[in-house]
Amino acid sequence: MSSVKSGTQIKFGTDGWRGIIADDFTFANVCKVTRAIASYLETAYSKDRPVLIGYDPRFLADQFAQTAAQILADLGWTVKIVDRDCPTPVIAYNARLLNSAGALMFTASHNPAPYCGIKYIPDYAGPATPEITDTIVANIEGASNEPPTGKNKDKISTFDPKPEYLKFIYTLLDVERIRSAHLKVKYDALYSTSRGYLDVVLDYCGCQTETFNATRDVLFGGGMPEPKAEQLVGLVAAVKNDRADIGLATDGDADRFGVVDEQGNVLTPNTILLLLARHLIKNKGKTGAIVRTVATTHLLDNFANKYGLEIYETAVGFKYIGEKMREIDVLIGGEESGGLSIIGHIPEKDGILADMLVAEAIAYEGKPLSQLVEEAIAEADGPLYNQRLDLHLDDPHKAAVLDFCTKTPPTEVAGIKVKEVGRKDGIKLYLEEGSWVLLRPSGTEPLMRVYLETNSIEKQGKIATAMETMIAKMEPV
Repeated sequence: MSSVKSGTQIKFGTDGWRGIIADDFTFANVCKVTRAIASYLETAYSKDRPVLIGYDPRFLADQFAQTAAQILADLGWTVKIVDRDCPTPVIAYNARLLNSAGALMFTASHNPAPYCGIKYIPDYAGPATPEITDTIVANIEGASNEPPTGKNKDKISTFDPKPEYLKFIYTLLDVERIRSAHLKVKYDALYSTSRGYLDVVLDYCGCQTETFNATRDVLFGGGMPEPKAEQLVGLVAAVKNDRADIGLATDGDADRFGVVDEQGNVLTPNTILLLLARHLIKNKGKTGAIVRTVATTHLLDNFANKYGLEIYETAVGFKYIGEKMREIDVLIGGEESGGLSIIGHIPEKDGILADMLVAEAIAYEGKPLSQLVEEAIAEADGPLYNQRLDLHLDDPHKAAVLDFCTKTPPTEVAGIKVKEVGRKDGIKLYLEEGSWVLLRPSGTEPLMRVYLETNSIEKQGKIATAMETMIAKMEPV
């Protein structure tokens, strides 16, 4: 996603356009972007197919969605808008199910409360690929920001996307197995769209569930709708105090997951990907390729090699994983930022399904989640240690770092030789002994993100220090 300041060009980032409400994310700009999307729709679909519209719980998101619906109706499209805020994977699933011309989803995902966003989801139920978003962006400049006329209101109707999605999710889970485990679950909705979804699934699967923060709050309780440790303090305490089997959460639009084990550890997305890859093969007899982004753990590669599975590395952004899922059978595809999907599901990340698959893994194994994690890591010849540094650099400094590393990449980092340089997304240094470093500039913030993975805590510290020192020396004079 991309954010822009007032008066600057609206840009689509990795997954749509985001901005600050009443600054650049305005009704006028929503009209402009909706018309740009409609211009694309004219080239790709016939108007006998409906356009779906969904939104998350943010301030004015429902009103932005209504405005977009009226613009599309003005242009002769039939529009079906959700009857309440809903998860991104839910509107995506319905986009495919209802033979639609795709869906507009108003969400800023895990961004803070002042943000809103809009993304277009094609009828294949996954993120729009770059050629689609490039076309939409090209259409923006010539698009009008005039408000809708209000004609053709009869072309707009509301619908409930929940029943069909839940029916489908239950086909991907061993519901009886989960019921037989009688799991004690703590669920922190984080005021997100997953309230009324994940809690319903947990109840259906016979879990003894305690739910927190399951109301609409446009300020997200003063925090962020992001299932990371700093936002999950209450969930961790609840799991430990009541000796629950698992704690679960999602981000604002429920496409990313958060998982806490029975000891109160917030598990990383890398760990969950590994755990679920093992679960799908060992317990459910599934097979297929493993797909990960350049920033995601190479333990997945070890796991793929052990089971004779294909492994694919993509650029950052679930749209690239989703694209691969539409081409081949993918057992599991995921990214270190907390998104995953599996074989048989839509090519879109789904935090509700991810959370339930972890519960299912516990039900199959009859072991504590912390033990399952240990076993999965050991089977993948781990552990490996990951870190992400967010270095504050201005644009000239970011450009200088990338230019230097592109033209004369380092031959060693912290005394470890560089054996290969990847340029799929940023600059990735593949080191000896299985270590790696990825330098990837943020497109929306003055940040250089440095991801690294290695086989010891000591090496992790040395590599991090070496990269920080090297990058500091590249500052333009």
